[in-house]
Amino acid sequence: MKKIELHLHLEGAAPPGFIQGLAADKGADLTGVFDERGNYAYDGFDGFLRCYEAATSVLQTPRDYARLLAEVLERSAEQGVIYTELFVSPEFCGGGDLSAWRDYLAAMTEAADMARGHGIESRAILTAIRHFGPDRARKTAICAAETAGPWVTGFGMGGAESVGRATDYAWSFDCAHEAGLGLTCHAGEWGGPDSIRDALALGCTRIGHGVRAVDDPALVRDLARTGVTLEVCPGSNVALGVYPSWPAHPIARLADAGVRVTVSTDDPPFFHTTMRHEYDRLADAFGWGDTEFTQINRWAAEAAFCDPATRDRLLKEFP
Repeated sequence: MKKIELHLHLEGAAPPGFIQGLAADKGADLTGVFDERGNYAYDGFDGFLRCYEAATSVLQTPRDYARLLAEVLERSAEQGVIYTELFVSPEFCGGGDLSAWRDYLAAMTEAADMARGHGIESRAILTAIRHFGPDRARKTAICAAETAGPWVTGFGMGGAESVGRATDYAWSFDCAHEAGLGLTCHAGEWGGPDSIRDALALGCTRIGHGVRAVDDPALVRDLARTGVTLEVCPGSNVALGVYPSWPAHPIARLADAGVRVTVSTDDPPFFHTTMRHEYDRLADAFGWGDTEFTQINRWAAEAAFCDPATRDRLLKEFP
């Protein structure tokens, strides 16, 4: 089945072998990043963030990022993905410096254009890192606003939800909104329903994860009424212990309540998942079939941060 993915972190999608090869080329020491089988090694969410940032440290040049993007898009296409949106942070691409970010963007845009010829369309959501603080988020927002265009179409925020409140970053979201970018924000993964309300106060039309909304029936009704879309990553939630199992995950309850849910892999090699695996496990856990998967892909197409012509093409794939 063809698929649309809206929540995929570029660095987090880096296969371990790719990072190991890059580290060897650069003579970088990544002791502790991998287990004996060569997989990423971490314990808990804080450990995941440390592992993620250590692995990311070997991505140092525009060419590194172009190679990574080409690899990630090729693997996504193999999973049947025809359109994906990637979280990309200028923090990791030149330290938030606008001039440096332009060089990284040029290299990645070239790789994205080549991948389009192989059947997968992509867009970038420039992403502030919450635990780096509001001042550094402003630099990312400026990079997003100044390079908004065909490939850079969204702005968002990831990182540790426990740091401050999303509303502390209002300046950055306002800046991106004024540049015409779509807005999303990680919330309701580790934070409760109020974290989702904070993200909505920023003007977000999508919420990264958002699954804790299920704990607040009034919020669920509001999400359903307003058509806010949740970028749900079930395999990630189960792997990190947000929910104990696939049957316990609330994605089906949210969908049944009228909330627009989509399915993504988040950081697939860290969580030993793929888009096919996500679909297979959802089918096993909830009996979902073509009807449900067509619906979530239509919701994803309607929520995508893309131009109307691209959206129309995507919707035609899911009649």
